[in-house]
Amino acid sequence: MKTIFITLIFLSLHFISFSQSKKEVKQYKIKASAVSVMENGKTINENKTIFDSKGNEIEVTDYNKEGVIKSIHKFKYNSDGDEIEDEQYDANNKLVEKKITKYNMSGEKTEENYFDATGKPTKKHLYTYDNKGLKTERKTVDADGKVISVKKYVYITK
Repeated sequence: MKTIFITLIFLSLHFISFSQSKKEVKQYKIKASAVSVMENGKTINENKTIFDSKGNEIEVTDYNKEGVIKSIHKFKYNSDGDEIEDEQYDANNKLVEKKITKYNMSGEKTEENYFDATGKPTKKHLYTYDNKGLKTERKTVDADGKVISVKKYVYITK
């Protein structure tokens, strides 16, 4: 049993470390990829990814430990290749959540707006940057604008 566990960890790390970069996906014209694991003689799907011609992930399907669809994410991008929309669907292909991302003129992410399946806002992440363009804060607010949390980023340069 211990040997199987160690083998599974190794295989998982193998798949993680050899996943294709956006550049490689575009260069080799990869249209889709899949990760599966062999366990007790049975192949179990972990995830499947579909790419556009620019190498962007446009759909990612995640599976549970039994190999049954857990969730599907569908992505859209702006002309700079930045993710602007992420729609999350459940196993029945029903919309669960939608995230819309906004960027400033420097290409820095400024907002992530989350909506439920009916289109009602649920929360928002607001990002702040310093004069060097380094992210300094992510503030999370609820649908009413009440601050839920604030995450600070500190950079040590010396």
